[in-house]
This record gives sequence, structure tokens and C-alpha cells, in this order.
Amino acid sequence: MDTVHEALRQAILSSSLRPGERLNPGDLAAQLGVSLMPVRHAIQLLAAEGLVEVRPRSGTFVASVSAKEVRETFEIRCALECLAVEKAVSNFSLADRKEMRRLCNAMSRVPRSEAEHRRHEQNNADFHRLFLEAAGNAKLLEMYASLRAHIQIAGVHAGDVDWRTRVTQEAAEHEAIVAAVEARDAAAAVEAMRRHITRSCESLARAVETKNGHAN
Repeated sequence: MDTVHEALRQAILSSSLRPGERLNPGDLAAQLGVSLMPVRHAIQLLAAEGLVEVRPRSGTFVASVSAKEVRETFEIRCALECLAVEKAVSNFSLADRKEMRRLCNAMSRVPRSEAEHRRHEQNNADFHRLFLEAAGNAKLLEMYASLRAHIQIAGVHAGDVDWRTRVTQEAAEHEAIVAAVEARDAAAAVEAMRRHITRSCESLARAVETKNGHAN
């Protein structure tokens, strides 16, 4: 059952199953080569995560998001990551600092292909996770993991609007975070992270508004 859940979860997060798309358990079971029971169980788990919506007498659909939901999610994300980066300043090992710098340098280059774009997104996820792991708080990591899925859903829902421009903005923001951590300046690191997440939030919220055709 866990395998089916993970397969469907990844299909949603990778946009193989699009926001608002109706899910047919029978078709999914046939595609995955399993019976209906594990698919139904997986849908229940996905609903609990907020990745799918079960509408009485209508069916099951991949979850959509509003700009308001994006802003609410990022408000929590900002609190978690600012706490994480504050702790990371004193908790980071030499290896952590080297990995932070490596990821930052890798993300300074604008991707030239879809494969490079995917690698950039993975580097970005690894960069942020580095701070969260350094915080040494399992609950913080758990909360962030649940938020991460909703952030990815929002990105899929909005479409990747002008990502080349976004990469240039992110590179400068990441550099500010890294420079503060390297200088062991916790206050500057927290402020740099806050500015980065706030800008990311508004970019994504505006993209969702544009995609939905109205403000939320």
C-alpha cells in the first residue's frame, strides 16, 4: 500500500496528475497493476495530506490552491526556516558549510535545458533542507515536509512562470544567506532567509492569481 501511495504522490508532485484532475480509482489500479483496495487506501492518505480532495457525489480530484492558501503556507514556512537558519549558524559542521557553498554556486547558473532545470530544483530543495536538518529538531523537519508538498502543488498549479528571471533573483538571495552563515551572523542570516521566502511567496501567489484569473 505504501508503494501505491508514494507512486500517486509523486505523480501529483511531478504534475503527471494535474491540479483539478479527476482521479478514477479503477483506472489508477489498472495503470499500477494493483487491486482497488491499495488505491483507495492511498487516496485516503493523500486526502489527509491535502493533496487530493474527495467531493461527495462528485469524485476525487487532485487538490488545487488559491493565492490565499499559498500565503498562509509560506507564513508558516518562513517561521520554520528562519528558526532553522538561526540554529544552523552555530550547528553547521565544516562539511555542512562546504555543501551549502557548493549548492549555492551550482544554483547561480541559469539552467539551459529541462534536465538542468530539474537538477536546479533538486539543488534548491537540498539547500533548504540542509538548514532544517542542522536545526536538530525532528518535529520541525516533519512540519516542513508536510508544507513542502503543498508548496510543490502550488508551483504545479501556477505553472513555471518566467523561471529564468526567478533563478537570477534566487541566486542573489541564496548568496546573501550563505554569506551571513559563513560570517556566523545569525541575525543577518535570519533576515536574508526571511526576505528570500517573502519574495518567493509573493511571486508564487501572483502566479496562482494569474492562473486562476482573479485575486484570492
